[in-house]
Amino acid sequence: MHAVFAILLPIFGLILAGYVAGRQDWLGDGATNSLNRFVVRLALPAELFQSMAQVTHAQIAHPAFVVCFSIAMMATYATGFVLDYRRPVSRPNRISGAAIEGLAAGYANTAFIGIPLCLGVFGPAGLPPVILATLLTVCALFAFSIAVVELDLQSGQGVGRTLRNVGIALATNPLVFAPIAGGVVNVAGLALGGPVLQFTSLLGAAASPCALVTIGLFLAEAATGSVSRLAVSRVVALKLLLQPALTGALAVFVFHLEPLWTKAAILISALPVGTGPFMLARLYEREADVASRATLISTILSLVTVSLLLAWIA
Repeated sequence: MHAVFAILLPIFGLILAGYVAGRQDWLGDGATNSLNRFVVRLALPAELFQSMAQVTHAQIAHPAFVVCFSIAMMATYATGFVLDYRRPVSRPNRISGAAIEGLAAGYANTAFIGIPLCLGVFGPAGLPPVILATLLTVCALFAFSIAVVELDLQSGQGVGRTLRNVGIALATNPLVFAPIAGGVVNVAGLALGGPVLQFTSLLGAAASPCALVTIGLFLAEAATGSVSRLAVSRVVALKLLLQPALTGALAVFVFHLEPLWTKAAILISALPVGTGPFMLARLYEREADVASRATLISTILSLVTVSLLLAWIA
């Protein structure tokens, strides 16, 4: 538990810093939205572009792991989506709200927690699985969720116009075209020059800490508001229990992954909710209260669940 706590402590610290800043009004009105838009429009796209531009074939040439992790991730997403959509609540844009909850249920904090944790547990051999999981989570699942939300927001205008508007929205969304551009650079065999690499590294490094501070700011704003405890509990249970269980069953009984890849897949799937769902929820003003609290609570509870997994691995 000490090793996990050492990794999670900075996360709690950044959320607390944002919470205190929000309660004391240090950053002024509109800080939450401005900081969140900085992450979504600039910092995170830079990080995604660099990740896709620098990933190597050796790191992603593991199709069995990709399929195994993706099935469990999407099944968890679908479960969260259906459970939220079936809530007996009269509200507009139910599909986009359900998409955010599904995203939170299947979105592991691979970058901020997964990479240092896998490197500490497995050594350099743990880097390829966590890089693959990060690409699948941050790029594929994120882009899919954005598409679902846009389809919901653009619906009611006819099939042709809806598809056109969704296509334009996706093509102009930095979270979608940045990783695609990085992949094109990678496939073309182009290396990121020194100034470009330094630019994307500096900008991308701000994504996770700024997102965590933003969560703290939002929690300070919503401290007196109401939130569906059932929805938060559901997301946390799906993330910390269902996804690792599905991943483990598929890895062991269906795809027969190598021991290290099996343990890495289960450990990564058991990570708490990352910051991505909250950023998207805040951007589209859908389920931000659920996403923020699920991120915080799942991170706290992962002290126990991840520590138990580490004891099993050891």
